[in-house]
Amino acid sequence: MPSRNLNIIIIAACLSALCYFVQRRAKTAMMVGDALEMIDTFYVDPVDHDDLLIAAMDGMTSKLDEHSEFIPRDAYESFQDSINQEFAGIGIFVEQPEPGEPVRVVTPLVGSPALRAGIMPGDEIVRVDGQDVSKMELQQVSARLKGQVGTSVRLSVRRNDGTIDLTVRRGRIELESVIGSYRDPENRWVYRLREDPSIAYVRLTGFGDKTVSELERVLKELNNDFAALILDLRGNGGGLLHAAVDVSNMFLNTGRIVSTKTRGGELDDRFNAEPGTLVDLDKPLAVLIDGNSASASEIVAACLQDNQRSAIVGSRSFGKGTVQNILPLQYGRSALRLTIARYYRPNGENIHRKQDASESDQWGVTPDEGLVVELDETSLRRLAKHWREASYPSLAASRSDQATKTADDTDGDLLNQDQPAMPPEKSSDHASELSIDPQLRRAVEHLREQIRPARAVAAAAA
Repeated sequence: MPSRNLNIIIIAACLSALCYFVQRRAKTAMMVGDALEMIDTFYVDPVDHDDLLIAAMDGMTSKLDEHSEFIPRDAYESFQDSINQEFAGIGIFVEQPEPGEPVRVVTPLVGSPALRAGIMPGDEIVRVDGQDVSKMELQQVSARLKGQVGTSVRLSVRRNDGTIDLTVRRGRIELESVIGSYRDPENRWVYRLREDPSIAYVRLTGFGDKTVSELERVLKELNNDFAALILDLRGNGGGLLHAAVDVSNMFLNTGRIVSTKTRGGELDDRFNAEPGTLVDLDKPLAVLIDGNSASASEIVAACLQDNQRSAIVGSRSFGKGTVQNILPLQYGRSALRLTIARYYRPNGENIHRKQDASESDQWGVTPDEGLVVELDETSLRRLAKHWREASYPSLAASRSDQATKTADDTDGDLLNQDQPAMPPEKSSDHASELSIDPQLRRAVEHLREQIRPARAVAAAAA
């Protein structure tokens, strides 16, 4: 057979195979497209195409596990910001207490353009660049506040009984994921307990792109100049797998960190500790966890527990033992978040909590014996308030000003009051850390028990 004919046959076979696979995919896509067209043509009310597409994607992923989902365009940008730990904007946290009411500033971030421009907690945003936004949804207002670094945005905010006009120059806002116990007068984090500076305290709020470098910087600055260290992972919903591996490696010289398995239980990868630590191995360590510690947080906690490097204190973790990958769609404007593997702690167990799991089943990371501390609703509220005010001093200042103003108003108008005047609430920023946080208090008690023998030996040697 002439070589030319053979080449033609091979090319034809390849084209046929390609057409077959394309047809299989196109058949499904055509069915979805046909359904969209029929709804658009015959449905009794007009329907937005994007809404239908999002509903279709949500329907597909609903048949998967609870951590797989479609991330639409508006949410994908925010998702990327959280992972990258930065965004372009003015640097405020906002909320909308009631639909149709103005968006309200929770707090400006420390060092943000918003703080420098004079925006305060409680300000209601009523106009952006001259446009009335007082009845717009939160996402619409947030989109108008964002923009290129260096550009300016004009705001009108309602404060008390008046309206104030402000101009804010947008900047690159970095989101910190490694924070300390409290801020000093210069608003710098202090990574030691106020009531016992010999114990270092580091809290991780997430596992993003910059978490590893942030933690490295903090531990190098501490330079092992502490008797013990507390790593607080409470409320940390996780993040990047490699960040959890690198964080664990800072405390271990050897041993398994985590392993992952893909479809069919195929071993995908093993992650082991490498020689060298940023925290001396003779320094006692305690890790705090709770029911909102998930995924990457559980990798770190389980790793340090199984390698007997740290005590685990608090309450049982969430139980998310799966790994997700982000697969961009629409040329990077949206994405699929798909579970691609399960991870296994060093002892070989997968900590994932199945949807029908009971409290007696094996899942999550359980604190060590004698170190389980459950928090009631009152303690949870007080702790959340303390964390907010420690992170955002303007909140504490605003609360203190409001309490003072309330007290002054009460003193000046006693004839019109219906109830007895209450004294201003003491700011949790100055409250005892250990008195409002039973889990932290138990971790400190445990570490002091570990430190005491070492100090006794050192004193005897001296």
